[in-house]
Amino acid sequence: MYAITKEFHFSASHQLGALPAGHQCARTHGHNYLVVLELRCDDTELTEPGFVRDYGELDEFKHWLDATFDHRHLNDAVPGMNPSAENLAWWVYHQWVERLPELSCVRVSETPRTWATYRGK
Repeated sequence: MYAITKEFHFSASHQLGALPAGHQCARTHGHNYLVVLELRCDDTELTEPGFVRDYGELDEFKHWLDATFDHRHLNDAVPGMNPSAENLAWWVYHQWVERLPELSCVRVSETPRTWATYRGK
């Protein structure tokens, strides 16, 4: 099994619901997010040049990520969903798995030491 990853960055605000009064994440606040896509395939699925997928083909994802999330309020960008890192990883995966069938995992970081991961395969 081969795997490649590529990371992307955006900045946004959010406010998480269903938290106790006074919880710091219940207030509107922002993060410098890091999103990592992982794409996988086995030996028989590598492209002719030997790629899982050409990294250049992920430029479309970067444009989408910027247009959808960068410098936005995530509660508005993804209406009806509590925009936790876990939910964002799930949502991004499901928005992109049809366009990137090799997509196996989306990781979202809000801080340098915290990560949420959604593995679809």
